[in-house]
Amino acid sequence: MVTNDEQLAEKVRTLRNYGSKVKYHNDIKGYNSRLDEMQAAFLRVKLQYVDEWNERRRKIAFVYLEELANVNDLILPCVPDWASPIWHIFAIRHAQRDHLQQYLKSKGVETLIHYPIPPHLSGAYQDQNFHDGQFPLAEEIASSELSLPMGPHLRIEDALYIAGVIRSYNQAIHAPT
Repeated sequence: MVTNDEQLAEKVRTLRNYGSKVKYHNDIKGYNSRLDEMQAAFLRVKLQYVDEWNERRRKIAFVYLEELANVNDLILPCVPDWASPIWHIFAIRHAQRDHLQQYLKSKGVETLIHYPIPPHLSGAYQDQNFHDGQFPLAEEIASSELSLPMGPHLRIEDALYIAGVIRSYNQAIHAPT
């Protein structure tokens, strides 16, 4: 888009990025339209690796699911038998998410919190007069979700290390005092 109207340009930039000027703070209802020509050119080259990378992500996710299956207080993603996800994100949930995140960081594991603001409490839906407590599950997920490292760059050894750090955290918080 070409314009000399700065307000219009800013609105279009916001619309194309989920209605957000700041990550995860959606001011208006927007779209995901951020692919420019350069990104498309890079993506075209990378497409030849997509099947290999998706399989790599599945293997990493399998390690997480197996290694973290019996960790108290941890909610893992549930995958139906018929599904074969590609694991763009591996999101876990933990009641002490922020503390767990700091612990992981202290052990060299970077994590992300995806979607920390539930949609109904974002500025994009303020016209609907939603309030705290109206969608308790969405609010609980927003306050407890933590995304573990995931991608084709990860080695199996990395996933095993991360799972081990989470298990050691769990053991530490449940150790008798």
